[in-house]
Amino acid sequence: MSTFGSLNTAFTGLSAARAAMDTAGQNIANASTEGYTRQRVTSSSVGAPANVGLAASPRPAAGQGVNIDAIARLGDTFLDSRVRSAASQGGYASTRAEALAAIEGNLHEPGPDGISAQLNTFWANWGDVANQPESPATGAVLLQNAAVLTSKISAGYTALDEQWKSARGTVDAMAFDLNTSAAQVAALNGQIRSTLAAGGSANELIDQRSMLATGIAGLAGGSVRSNADGTLDVVVGGNSIVSGTSSRTVTVTGAPRLDEAATTPVKLEWADRPGQAVALDGGRIAGTLSVLAPASGGNGGPIAEAAKAYDGFAADLAATVNAAHRAGSTRTGATGTDFFAIAPGTHPALSLTVKPADSTELATGAPGAGAYDGSNADLISQVGTGTASPDRLWSTIVTGTGVSAKSELLRSELADSVSAAAVQSQLSGAGVDLDEENVNILAAQHAYQAAARVMSAIDEALDILINRTGIVGR
Repeated sequence: MSTFGSLNTAFTGLSAARAAMDTAGQNIANASTEGYTRQRVTSSSVGAPANVGLAASPRPAAGQGVNIDAIARLGDTFLDSRVRSAASQGGYASTRAEALAAIEGNLHEPGPDGISAQLNTFWANWGDVANQPESPATGAVLLQNAAVLTSKISAGYTALDEQWKSARGTVDAMAFDLNTSAAQVAALNGQIRSTLAAGGSANELIDQRSMLATGIAGLAGGSVRSNADGTLDVVVGGNSIVSGTSSRTVTVTGAPRLDEAATTPVKLEWADRPGQAVALDGGRIAGTLSVLAPASGGNGGPIAEAAKAYDGFAADLAATVNAAHRAGSTRTGATGTDFFAIAPGTHPALSLTVKPADSTELATGAPGAGAYDGSNADLISQVGTGTASPDRLWSTIVTGTGVSAKSELLRSELADSVSAAAVQSQLSGAGVDLDEENVNILAAQHAYQAAARVMSAIDEALDILINRTGIVGR
């Protein structure tokens, strides 16, 4: 190797050390950047040329320096896959947990604003009427509190209807986000492929794409396939939503209102194939669709099941109280009258009303027992203590909702723990450690100084060789 070749060897060492310092600085600058994956300079030695010297007597020679092969992105595809899978399951579980928690909160149980407390007041008012059947005041209080009870039932159902509408709007927004993310991944695929083909570094673009892929997993589950040209395919429900530089879109179809959910369930479909539902295996969209599902014997969507429970409770309350009320007689002698009314063809929870206009229309006594008999009112006041009373039914509804909410909350907490562990494992390999990067900078500085010292030594030797050779003795 010539002396000038040694200068090139030292120069390659300087370049490699400078690249290492620049890369460490890039890592430090992005230590708090979400989704950033740390990078490292990968290098290899440049070998000596073959057959140095005469072919008959080749002589050994040193290598020709160091070559910068690439700026490697220190990501782990297996850990990335775990993060996406955890995001999918976590998104599904958290969505359902939030919905059940909202349903449980709407019950206001236990507490003074709940239906249980109002039922107790309702039965107690009947007891007061039984003690003073002739008093217009006790009858008026009963009718007023009965109206409060029906309004609480109606408000509970209305809150569920509003929750369903909100979730319906949310799933539309999430479908839009899914389409946008898929289009962005496809666009990044094109940029990454072009950059890699030109010999450039696409690490930052790959980081952006990885974050989008994780976001898609959180929305709709699915999996990811890497291609040889650097592109990424995203598969949702067994079909590619991103394939190379192209993407597909999805659309939400189905009922806009809770009342219509039973006949036209809400679904996520491929826009280019109307009627073909996307077979989701996780994600917030799948969780929201499960919340929006119609009632199905206790195994359907939690909102629809809760609304159906409100209707069932209202109908049972009306039937139970009316049966007892018909058996009694008003002060005017009328018999067979109802206390509650439900409009035909409507939701009992919404149309439940109190029929008597004043205390004279209350069937407080037994037929033929006189205007001031309170025996029937006393019987009605004890309805709430029966084994098949509306109170027991409501208690069953509250308990079932609480158990379901607690179960979904525990499932969500477990999914969050799994997700946090997956992210931590990913960060342990891909995250930036400032101490480590500082050490890398120091190591690169020493390498830079050593290469510079080699270059100085060779320069000094060349100066002596060129400028001072042959001047001895002059």
